[in-house]
Amino acid sequence: MSAQAFADFQDLLMLGPDGNEAAVEAVRARDAQLTKPAGSLGQLEYLVEFLARWQGKESPTVEDPMVAIFAANHGVTDQGVSAFPREVTKQMVNNFTKGGAAISQICALHEINLRVFELALDMPTGDITVVPAMDERTCAATIAYGMEAIAGDVDLLCIGEMGIGNTTVAAAVYAALYGGTGADWVGRGTGVDDAGLKRKADAVDRALTRHAGRLNTSFEILANLGGREIAAMVGAIIATRHQKVPVIVDGFVATAAAAIAHAVAPGAIDHCLFAHVSAEHGHAKALQSMGKTGLLDLGMRLGEGTGAALAAVLCNTALHLHKNMATFAEAAVDGKNA
Repeated sequence: MSAQAFADFQDLLMLGPDGNEAAVEAVRARDAQLTKPAGSLGQLEYLVEFLARWQGKESPTVEDPMVAIFAANHGVTDQGVSAFPREVTKQMVNNFTKGGAAISQICALHEINLRVFELALDMPTGDITVVPAMDERTCAATIAYGMEAIAGDVDLLCIGEMGIGNTTVAAAVYAALYGGTGADWVGRGTGVDDAGLKRKADAVDRALTRHAGRLNTSFEILANLGGREIAAMVGAIIATRHQKVPVIVDGFVATAAAAIAHAVAPGAIDHCLFAHVSAEHGHAKALQSMGKTGLLDLGMRLGEGTGAALAAVLCNTALHLHKNMATFAEAAVDGKNA
């Protein structure tokens, strides 16, 4: 595989701008004046600092948050790795747009913009147990598409996905990046039984064997084993860093995109917050491999960006407190003794 096809993306990942530490210090200065003991809001205080650092603003905002769902289909479903047929991907995309899905309801309740990006649903990627998921041209074009998809006045991006079979390809990506067998990384996904779980593990192992020798770089792993939605999310991660938009990554599959970027340059995902720890057992291991933690642990494994949207609600709450709590002076409350 030609490294040149992905050279620009590699450069963008390695040369992303740093966060704005002056904005963080301004946030901390105001926080020190609010009517509470220092540090008593815990992670909520960190979330405001996170937004300030990557938006580059002393007064960060969550006025135009967006959940972006990237939807794709996978040839590996021919191996019986999912409890549902891949036609469900398109059916669920329709459900998203009609407001019937969990993510649709979360976004409606909390006034979060929701956009769904369909990625050639009628052309599944190659069955990774037999052929590469994508050729390098398709993979590169899909990364570029993901970069363009988030253009606009977004101040916080949540990335999620939909794709029957995509927990299998995500497990294959993790195994290629971090080692281990299929059994180390696969989970129940859409709810497969024990036989289905074994088929998933076997499919990952066969894919790793089939593509051995062509999994030497992150982009080779992505093209041979990944999916269009994972490639598009890699593009979104690249673009947001350069556009100074913080990102909240959803669960098991979305984190695979962050893992690809992290393997190129660990600092490339510093602007990403990981929403939650999925009930897919490999997710906690993937986060640990990157030295990351999930904000929430609710036993969720739905995908769709649901965990990321809930984390965005927490970000908005944290920011509201930071902006609207009274200072000690305003409330005529004595501060900490010297």
